Amino acid sequence: MKKTPLVIATTMIMAMATSCKDMYKKDGPNETPTEAVAVQAAPVQSIMTAEEQAGMTPDEIIGRLKKGNENFAMNNLTTRDHSAQRRLATIGQYPKALVLSCVDSRVPVEDVFDLGIGDIFVARVAGNIENADIVGSMEFASAVAGSKVIIVMGHSACGAVKHAIDATDAGGMGMASLQMLLDGIKPAVPAQDAEAKSSKNTEFVNEVIVNNVQRTVADIRDQSPTMATMEAEGKLKIIGAVYDMESGKVDFLN
Repeated sequence: MKKTPLVIATTMIMAMATSCKDMYKKDGPNETPTEAVAVQAAPVQSIMTAEEQAGMTPDEIIGRLKKGNENFAMNNLTTRDHSAQRRLATIGQYPKALVLSCVDSRVPVEDVFDLGIGDIFVARVAGNIENADIVGSMEFASAVAGSKVIIVMGHSACGAVKHAIDATDAGGMGMASLQMLLDGIKPAVPAQDAEAKSSKNTEFVNEVIVNNVQRTVADIRDQSPTMATMEAEGKLKIIGAVYDMESGKVDFLN
């Protein structure tokens, strides 16, 4: 007997319904229940407020940054509504910290700490060293804008540190400004024999990276009595950290 199109369509719908029902059937104790469908949390739309910033201690902020880095290392970044955050941020900003990082393109600072618009200030310079402009920016972030943590963050395999170790003659190549930058890193390079003092010596490079971070932290305190006083009063923490590009993890030095 020839089936009408209506009969055919009805048969197909019943078959699909049966198939879908089977997909949600739990046949035994070892079967994974498919009725519980995971619901993705709504993207974060809010940004840091003045009240939230004021209510956080430096230690609490550092704890949140550590948790954010765990999220990044586990590839579990928070979903954010950047359009909504961008609009809210036009009203004002209340970042909880400033991170001084290298310019290296492989160090995405906000992602490294699972942060979004309005969460932190970021200053970047090759080799993550301080100068008057950087320290002035830190004073603005802390004494003016209310941030309570300053982080100097170096990173593994830093090219600027490697060139400082190898005593690259940037000035001789017509790059006087780069030479000044490398000269600012050189005090972190300890005296070693020629074989050890090489950018090919990973252990030595890592030592210099840490030394450079710690020297920068000390220099910031020396160059800014305002921030040094804020730290002594418990209103601010200036700390060092090193980001490992392979693991995605940040090692806080202090």
